[in-house]
Amino acid sequence: MKRVSIFLVAIICSLAQIAAAQDTVKTLLSFNGTESEGNLIFDSAGNLYGTTGDQYDPSLITVFELSPNSDGTWTENVLWTSTGGNEPLNIRAGVVFDASGNLYGTSQYGGASNCGTVFKLTHNSDGSWTENNLHDFDCTDGNWAIAGVIFDKSGNLYGTTTFGGAYNAGVLFQLTPNSDGTWNYNILHTFTAGSDGANPGHGSLTFDSNGNLYGTAAGGGLSSCPVLYPGCGTVFKMSPDSNGTWSFNVLYSFSGGNDGAGPVYGVTFDKAGNIYSTTYSGGKYQDGTVFELVAHSSGKYSERVLHAFRGGDGLNPFSGVIFDSVGNLFGSTAYGGDNQCFNAPGCGVVYELTPNSNGSYTDKTLVHFHGTPLDGPYSNFVMDSQGDLYGVATGYNTYASGEVYEVIR
Repeated sequence: MKRVSIFLVAIICSLAQIAAAQDTVKTLLSFNGTESEGNLIFDSAGNLYGTTGDQYDPSLITVFELSPNSDGTWTENVLWTSTGGNEPLNIRAGVVFDASGNLYGTSQYGGASNCGTVFKLTHNSDGSWTENNLHDFDCTDGNWAIAGVIFDKSGNLYGTTTFGGAYNAGVLFQLTPNSDGTWNYNILHTFTAGSDGANPGHGSLTFDSNGNLYGTAAGGGLSSCPVLYPGCGTVFKMSPDSNGTWSFNVLYSFSGGNDGAGPVYGVTFDKAGNIYSTTYSGGKYQDGTVFELVAHSSGKYSERVLHAFRGGDGLNPFSGVIFDSVGNLFGSTAYGGDNQCFNAPGCGVVYELTPNSNGSYTDKTLVHFHGTPLDGPYSNFVMDSQGDLYGVATGYNTYASGEVYEVIR
């Protein structure tokens, strides 16, 4: 009898552990036949905002709001749906708020030349939203806006395109508002596919406290290694000059070896000004990395790989990383993990990197996606006040619909 009791206790404990593991990730919303890649954002009331995109069906291209209910569920409110034509098509980035509660974003296609847009959703007094294109890319001044936009303190917008420009390697642009509601478009840097980099990817630009802009280019640089685009990629900085121009500076050029290759997402900073992000490929096992660029007093940076993915712990991160309040890093990989998806090496993972006293980091897989319902996380996380993580999964790996999910820590 004693053995049976011990056996039953062991089963109960095992089931409890499985249930707890299953409760680690919670689906908040399943999209109806479409996908989402862009970051989520919170408003001051705790509502989440995001986007969906589709290459062919405008009715599946939306900007949405998710509101939490008292029972733990979330209610979706679609704020805007594309009707096609010159409106934004195939939105692949998230949106940002201005001080008045209006939303701004980008689209891969749409606009007068079908080369993408920067758009604004104005919040009307009756609760409705009105869409307006601030700029239609014409393919020469930019093409494929798949990264979002950010504001500076003066209300100007900044972003990148993956293609377009004189070398078709992408541009970094600025939009400045006029008093009549129009916006002036200005290219601050045209990527050459040379040492400066090429083809900025999914990640938005990031400001530091001095007004400098930082970002990544997935291709170009000093080394040649085809990843997503020719070249191994760069991390760059744009600094405003006193005469209104901007100076461009490459902080690091990837080699495609152990240091990584193909940084497709933007960067984040720690309190000391060091830079953190990921590479899609490269690293010790050629499956991608999490890296740090250490800032030196000379103004130079040196790279340090914090983690090299090797398939089972993740593969090919499309998203960057975020910090919690005690310095742990969190991110996701589009593929890899413990399950094989349709035509893909795993459905993706959520991971945590914990700093050790000797400067190294310990990797922990928080979630293995199994394709039903979640797979293919592309977006960066947003964290709530409890430390829980919120992101979107594309559904690409299993040709399923995308999801909004929460990782409960």
